[in-house]
Amino acid sequence: MEGKTRLIVVTGVTRGLGRVMVEKLVESGCMVAGCGRTPEKIAELRARHGLPHSFAAVDLASDDEVRAWAKDVIEKSGIPDLVINNAALINRNAPLWEIGADEFSRVIDVNLKGVTNVIRHFCPPMMSAGKGVIVNFSSYWGRSADTDVAPYCATKWGIEGMTRALALELPPGIAAVVVNPGIVNTEMLQSCFGKDAASKFSEPEEWAERAVPFLLSLGTKDNGKSLTVPGE
Repeated sequence: MEGKTRLIVVTGVTRGLGRVMVEKLVESGCMVAGCGRTPEKIAELRARHGLPHSFAAVDLASDDEVRAWAKDVIEKSGIPDLVINNAALINRNAPLWEIGADEFSRVIDVNLKGVTNVIRHFCPPMMSAGKGVIVNFSSYWGRSADTDVAPYCATKWGIEGMTRALALELPPGIAAVVVNPGIVNTEMLQSCFGKDAASKFSEPEEWAERAVPFLLSLGTKDNGKSLTVPGE
């Protein structure tokens, strides 16, 4: 990629890990095309990072919205070098039988269907160009289990299997990698562990210092791998 600005697509950029990845990617000289659910937060990102970066309010659970977003990104910025499927929801802490059908569906719709929608609309142009890496974020709970987070576990275990299957389907030059970001003090983590998260786990900004160079280093050699962002 020498001599060319890398285009990085990131979902879930309005908070948590997505937000800090934007800052570090821009600092690293990349062009970022991001999406999130909150229009006000998207407006803030647009004001902070103007062109060539772009940010859009997108409901990842809507295939039509993702299709329109992908088309706009590709027409205006080109084909991505790296797609980071970061956006995810977690259920409220509760046993599986206490999670209502609507709440369960929301988690599935974003964490699994949303990732699939992004792949559906970005992957074919990447294949046509013969380049690119798709990173799907998993979790420790995509490789283990715990009480009160069964819907979230289901989606992240699904991401692990889906990514490995996708890797087998891709042509040469394209890679699909599943990445466990590690345990970071975000709003999502605090919803599970409360204020204890702040004292026990690293801050998002610290995480981004390690995570972004690691993500930018991924390539076809990593196709089908199940990796974890290096620790401190």
